[in-house]
Amino acid sequence: MSLLNGRVAIVTGAGRGLGRAHALMLAKHGAKVVVNDLGSSAAGVGEDQTPAEEVVATIKAAGGDAAVNTSDVSNWKGAQEMVQQAVDTFGGLDILINNAGILRDRMLVNMSEDEWDIVVKVHLKGTFAPLHHAANYWRAQSKAGKPVDARVINTTSHSALFANIGQTNYAAAKGGIATLTQVAARELARIGVTVNAIAPRANTRMTEGLREYTPEQLERRDPEWIAALVAWLCSPEAKHISGRVFEAWGYGYEVIESWQHGPGAEASKDPTELGSRISQIVKFARANAGIDKNTWLDP
Repeated sequence: MSLLNGRVAIVTGAGRGLGRAHALMLAKHGAKVVVNDLGSSAAGVGEDQTPAEEVVATIKAAGGDAAVNTSDVSNWKGAQEMVQQAVDTFGGLDILINNAGILRDRMLVNMSEDEWDIVVKVHLKGTFAPLHHAANYWRAQSKAGKPVDARVINTTSHSALFANIGQTNYAAAKGGIATLTQVAARELARIGVTVNAIAPRANTRMTEGLREYTPEQLERRDPEWIAALVAWLCSPEAKHISGRVFEAWGYGYEVIESWQHGPGAEASKDPTELGSRISQIVKFARANAGIDKNTWLDP
């Protein structure tokens, strides 16, 4: 119980699946948790506060402390009120886990404007808005001379990192979250905030039915493997780690390495001179890491 004792956390999308696992794991190790969930379907339709209430009840039954929040994380005011609720209810905020998300999968030539907009809104804006308001709270604390040792865990995806087809909206939003994580880590380091991201591989309602898994594979896709890493990253022990993306599941944890400078060529203002130069550097550059080349595919 000592890993997160005295720390206050917000977990978005915490009514089901991975978010629920995060909330329960944090509470198990001593954190007080604001359980945020709008209660919509996996496609982002409808509202229902029951999932959040059930998680809070489970935490309290186990002797922990938690509160329900049903804000839409992509709503600017709702995100601000969520942060304020944590401060008003539990006296502060130390941890923000941005987990909420939806799916509207479709090949890009068939994707509608609405399908693009809502997925980018929920994932990308729904990460930025809570982060913005939490960061302003921590900055005010720092300016007031109060010590800050805060954690942000964002949620990206291997669909973005390794370019999964049929998910241009989701992958674009999740790729943006990975970069947002790195920039935020640099900006917030001076006030005592670390910012990391996970690319989880878990069996939840957003992945059910995609393929058949063996019992062993299902066990390794249990969200609890991921929640354990998240809980540790939220602890004081992880103060030295920031700006990193971790792929995580029951088969292990992997640090995802970002864009790197590769082979280069001399520049020219004459495009007719560029053919051989660009062909040569592409020839010697490493291939993009696609899902079909990912060493962390299911064994």
